[in-house]
Amino acid sequence: MDIPLTTPESGSDESGPAAPAMRSEPRSRLFWVGLALAVSFAGFLTLPLAALYCYAPLRLLRIGRCCFVAGQALGLSLSTSLFTTFLAFTVGTPVAYTIARNRFPGRRVLETLIELPITLPPIVAGVALLLVFGRQGFLGRHLSVFGIQLSFTRAAVVLAQFAVAAPYYVRTAIGAFETVPPHLLNASRTLGAGPIGTFFRVSLPFCRRLLLAGLVLTWARAMGEFGATIMFAGNFPGRTQTMPLAILTMMQQNLQAGIVLSVIMLTVCLGVFFIVRLLVGRRVDLTRPFETR
Repeated sequence: MDIPLTTPESGSDESGPAAPAMRSEPRSRLFWVGLALAVSFAGFLTLPLAALYCYAPLRLLRIGRCCFVAGQALGLSLSTSLFTTFLAFTVGTPVAYTIARNRFPGRRVLETLIELPITLPPIVAGVALLLVFGRQGFLGRHLSVFGIQLSFTRAAVVLAQFAVAAPYYVRTAIGAFETVPPHLLNASRTLGAGPIGTFFRVSLPFCRRLLLAGLVLTWARAMGEFGATIMFAGNFPGRTQTMPLAILTMMQQNLQAGIVLSVIMLTVCLGVFFIVRLLVGRRVDLTRPFETR
């Protein structure tokens, strides 16, 4: 017997009625006020971005030093942020699933502690990481006995990004797993699938669009991380200098070159955002049934 998986936008399964379609409210004064505010808000956000492209002297890309700094810093930012996103998915997915699908003493406290870095200034997170994992830190001085040094290394960049970005994915994943209909989980167990099988065959496919959105948010946060990185990893070109740090350094030396680096980073982020937006926006088929072993 097969149980089809359904999503909220795909109607309903065979056991229940279809969800009513969303109806547009009458276009009252409130609609026009809201629309005007939305357009104004969008213009406020996009005008500075457009100004970057208008005033960026892209001819500076022909200068070897500017091109070298941009390539070096962008490559480091992409590699570390992608690895951080992978870590967030690997660690955060089982954490979020456990919190979302179980009730146990201290659950709210645990969830609050995991989400705490979202409210902290990144530079505070960097100082905290330095006090714990630095050479003279609480754990760092013990790790140095084994020849392990984390601060001011490329590993420190990943740790700083993970500390400030992973909570965004966990928060999104918790909300996603909480949307899985209980009857699908019960049907999976009734058909003989264990907890692990139910997770991979029901929960994960059902939530994959929301999880992908959370991963994109995590990647973007890691890509733009600045405060925690400069405090814990430093600003060493070729080793720990990510794109935001390179922009700061270049702005202090050459304003126009700093604008060029900003445009490069903005272009990369916008490109990834629109590609993922197209993928997430598509209707994803979650109707592949799961079978008992």
